[in-house]
Amino acid sequence: MTAVSREERRARALGAYLGFAVGDALGATVEFLSAEEIAERYGVHRRMIGGGWLGLKPGQVTDDTEMCLAVGRAILALGRFDPCAMAEELVRWYRSRPVDVGATCLQGIRRYLTDGSLEALPSRWHGGNGACLRNLPVILATLGDEEAFGRWTIGQCHFTHNHRFSDAGTLALREMVRSLLGDEGISGARAAADRLIARHPVFAFDPHPASSSGYVVDTIQTVFFTFFGNDSFASCLIATVNRGGDADSTGALAGMLAGARYTAEKIPQGWLRKLPTKVVKEIEIQVDGLLALADARRR
Repeated sequence: MTAVSREERRARALGAYLGFAVGDALGATVEFLSAEEIAERYGVHRRMIGGGWLGLKPGQVTDDTEMCLAVGRAILALGRFDPCAMAEELVRWYRSRPVDVGATCLQGIRRYLTDGSLEALPSRWHGGNGACLRNLPVILATLGDEEAFGRWTIGQCHFTHNHRFSDAGTLALREMVRSLLGDEGISGARAAADRLIARHPVFAFDPHPASSSGYVVDTIQTVFFTFFGNDSFASCLIATVNRGGDADSTGALAGMLAGARYTAEKIPQGWLRKLPTKVVKEIEIQVDGLLALADARRR
């Protein structure tokens, strides 16, 4: 990653993590609705009002942010990625009775509790977006360490999702975030997206994707389409969640990319103030800890 100032890198990393949580909370209101249903009920959905099928409080995040934070806790506890430590952290989260757990993630956690295995067998049914949504702590902790990034990413992905498109999409999102945190910026992010599409044409997003489902290909197509098609954090996120479908997940990933591009300062304060204080504080702590770990690994 091209060098930038520590202050700029932190602002972009914090933007990515807070943007992830904001996108999750905003999108959760309209999760599983179609674009037409959203327009009928809300006009343009842009307010952090909670509700949705989970009956959330305004600003409340879902399993997407909660699992991401769990992975970050596991990494920071040991100063490295350990699949067993991650599994135990996810078990603690699962036993806390979260508002939701995705089917494939639930399957993986229960498999670990049953037989202690840390890797799912390859499956055509593991093509969901859950692994992409947990990977931001890995991205931040391995800046500048390509070997560790690839190894840690596949380790966390395969705990629940062992699928080539899940792997490819998760790795590509890392390349994009790395570019946005460094001097490569949006051009580097677009180059990373283009490399993914060259290897796996199924991810092509022009013309616009027909579905915003939880299938990793649909999710990433939607995120690419709205991220590259907008020029501010707010416009990117609003365009994303109003497509409906798995809107908390697409919102989270679009918020991650847009937050890394525009920094935390460009996230609307009205949205940020709705996030639970506990979540914001843990995100700030994790960002500083994960970036410090990345720096230590480069020395």
